[in-house]
Amino acid sequence: MKILVITNLFPYPGNETRGNFITNRLKALKKFNVDFNVFGTISQDSLFAKVFRKITGSARQEKYGDYYEIDGIRYNYLSFDRRLYDIFSEYVLKKDYTLEYAKELANKKYKSFVQEKYDLIHAHGMFNPPAGLVAKLLSQKLNIPYVVTCHGSDINLLMENAKELYIDVLGNADKVIFVSNALLNKAKSLSYSGTNAVVIPNGMEPETFKPLDKEKIKRELGLNKKVVGFVGNLVFIKRADKFPEIFENISSNKDVEFLVVGDGELRENIEKECQKRNLNVKFVGRVSQDKVSYYMNAMDVMILPSRNEGFGAVVIEAQACGVPVVGSSNGGIPEAIGDGGIVIEEGEDFEKRFADAVVELLKNPIERDYLREKALEYSWENVVKKEIDVFNTILNNS
Repeated sequence: MKILVITNLFPYPGNETRGNFITNRLKALKKFNVDFNVFGTISQDSLFAKVFRKITGSARQEKYGDYYEIDGIRYNYLSFDRRLYDIFSEYVLKKDYTLEYAKELANKKYKSFVQEKYDLIHAHGMFNPPAGLVAKLLSQKLNIPYVVTCHGSDINLLMENAKELYIDVLGNADKVIFVSNALLNKAKSLSYSGTNAVVIPNGMEPETFKPLDKEKIKRELGLNKKVVGFVGNLVFIKRADKFPEIFENISSNKDVEFLVVGDGELRENIEKECQKRNLNVKFVGRVSQDKVSYYMNAMDVMILPSRNEGFGAVVIEAQACGVPVVGSSNGGIPEAIGDGGIVIEEGEDFEKRFADAVVELLKNPIERDYLREKALEYSWENVVKKEIDVFNTILNNS
């Protein structure tokens, strides 16, 4: 079996952990001796387009080179060209270039893809241009099946504004993988039929995420109380703007310290607000994937109060380290937490109720060995084995 992997989610210099759930999935795929090549879709602006973006203050992609390699996985970059006219038309005339960009990407490497003789295309993500759309176009040109995996924001945030495109791409796929039942149900609520859907969650690496000497790590970090922590991007969707309020509510009931691992646009404001409230919070910024487990092991409880989440792989990573989780009821978080923590429903006094649940877990912790055993069900090998079963079924049927 030889697979062409196309993804909107990939690492690059300066953000090596981006799309790590793709990297870990591909590392596991190699263990099963499945041959694949992976391409990350990016835009490449002309000089005049770059100037226009700078003047208008619009976000822009950097030029990353031809590829980026991490943990033995080589991400080849498949770029499409954005001219000044295209940028102007997008932002001023509101013209949608999604299909044109996807066609350009599909045509760019078509001849080399033919020579590689792929059996199947696996696309991750439906961002612009949607990897799933590129996969569909290549599937038609190469006459091979395609699978799309939806991870969260593509369905939760973007599908509603592009329903026709999504329903076309997902409906024509040989199989659509959703990382949680909640995500599948969200897609169904937006008119996706679900007849070709399967739910396979994201996973975790047991050798990376495992229990370590908690007290030793706390001493090394200068922590000497119970620790409540967070791992992830400090952005609105994670409800990071409410951390100071949640932390203050916890502190009023329990003498604790806080550990925040990650970075993002809200970090500066969060730090200032925590200082105003005299909260004992240690911010360590973004760390490499192999260091995340070290910080998780310093935590007695991890929090994930996200306003939305595709699955919440960070939950099972924490549980694999023996750390229980308090999370919101949004997206796939409840599925990930299971009985390895507490789920808090949205509604009035959310932050107060969330904090109370954290205090409850600090007073009545869940057995570390039980959490570890639960998390092992989500090893990347188990997850990828399910994906390979899907691929084999498709190829056998075709």
